[in-house]
Amino acid sequence: MDKTTLFDVELLKEENVSRTLREVYDSLKERGYNPINQIVGYIISGDPGYISSYQDARKKIMNIDRSELTAIILEAYLKKI
Repeated sequence: MDKTTLFDVELLKEENVSRTLREVYDSLKERGYNPINQIVGYIISGDPGYISSYQDARKKIMNIDRSELTAIILEAYLKKI
């Protein structure tokens, strides 16, 4: 009997954003920055200068739409409270 595998695009998108955000966070922290302040600055302003190019962190975060990034972060936060 064949089983159909469900493919959840939204879940994959969230996992990709989570992984990317963690990588960017770790890169910023490793370089001595306050990662939260830098990521918030980027989300609010759209200025990629807030994100270091170390370990391609800037490229990685710029591959995610800022409004999508904000929505996923907010949704994850609201699920925890």
